[in-house]
Amino acid sequence: MTLKFGIQQGLNVARLGLNEDQIITACVLADKTGYDSIWYMDHSNVPQWDKAIVNDPWVMLSAIASVTHKVELGTCVTDAVRRHPSNIALASITLDRVSHGRGTLGIGAGEAQNLKEFKIQWDKPVGRFEEQLQVIKLLFDSSPSHRVNFKGEFYQLEEACLQAKSIRKPAPPIYMAAGAPRTLALCGKYGDGWIPIGYTPELYAEHAKAIKASMKENGRTDENFNYAVDIDVYFSEDAETAWAKMKNAVKVSLFKPEVLKVHGIEDIAGFDFKKYFTEYSMSNQEWIVKMREAAQTIPDDVARSSIGMGTPDDIIPVFEKFMKAGVNHFIVRFWGSGYFGSIDKFASSIMPYFKDQNNPRK
Repeated sequence: MTLKFGIQQGLNVARLGLNEDQIITACVLADKTGYDSIWYMDHSNVPQWDKAIVNDPWVMLSAIASVTHKVELGTCVTDAVRRHPSNIALASITLDRVSHGRGTLGIGAGEAQNLKEFKIQWDKPVGRFEEQLQVIKLLFDSSPSHRVNFKGEFYQLEEACLQAKSIRKPAPPIYMAAGAPRTLALCGKYGDGWIPIGYTPELYAEHAKAIKASMKENGRTDENFNYAVDIDVYFSEDAETAWAKMKNAVKVSLFKPEVLKVHGIEDIAGFDFKKYFTEYSMSNQEWIVKMREAAQTIPDDVARSSIGMGTPDDIIPVFEKFMKAGVNHFIVRFWGSGYFGSIDKFASSIMPYFKDQNNPRK
């Protein structure tokens, strides 16, 4: 499969406080400079940065679709709790239609951050996630002459249909956020792509194996499967200074049981991951402090393997390690000042290295 590169309009642009016009301008630049995809986060808020503007991803992606021509467009990621699956299915089809066949659905099981303060019910998230995927796929294939039924624990359909067909056939591809045994198995069963965040190459390789095993179990092959990763890039002439700025945040993004296990790092005494993932939200300062302190136990070399930082020559080997782990679609979050310059620099100095087989730097 051809190697792809995309950009993420996520926490990185929120932290910079970019407005809609600036984000759309960045996406036009990415489309013109040869990126393959553009992704938009789905959050209700990010109160740790009170100057951030947080918009609806489907509306923003439709606006981006109107001024771009080549890039695929997707959510990174929407969740399977805040919206009914019929809404997600129709939004995905509509995005695909208005972009003339470039729409993609990125979806995950959800997180406390977008739910707790809004009092949205969030019990049995993985069970809800699977039913959402089943309902979305049924509705992708529905029409007035082909109505569909579904009776699950969380969702029901009775003679239901949508009345728009996607341009991409058979349907817009579904990229799934997954990182635990049950969700990785769902990704292998239902997904067209995998889109994790906060990974080292070692963890990526381990979880890619789990997805492949699930595919085999479900009679599928991964010939056209997108093994994506949401990866941070920070351009700097001085990698050490950049690392000092980013170190704490990078370790926080990696702080999860799977990373600790694959790298043989001892569990942090007294840290309840299950409680953290179900109760944590950006307004809970106590959990934020606990988590940040515990995350610093991750060794520097492990944390640095997850991020592209420094000059292009520093960054390229990190991407090569992820490619060896199975990645074929990089979704880049640029950090630091000069967002537009970073988009351009990556396109002119790193993408050609991987896409031009005759590149003399190889």
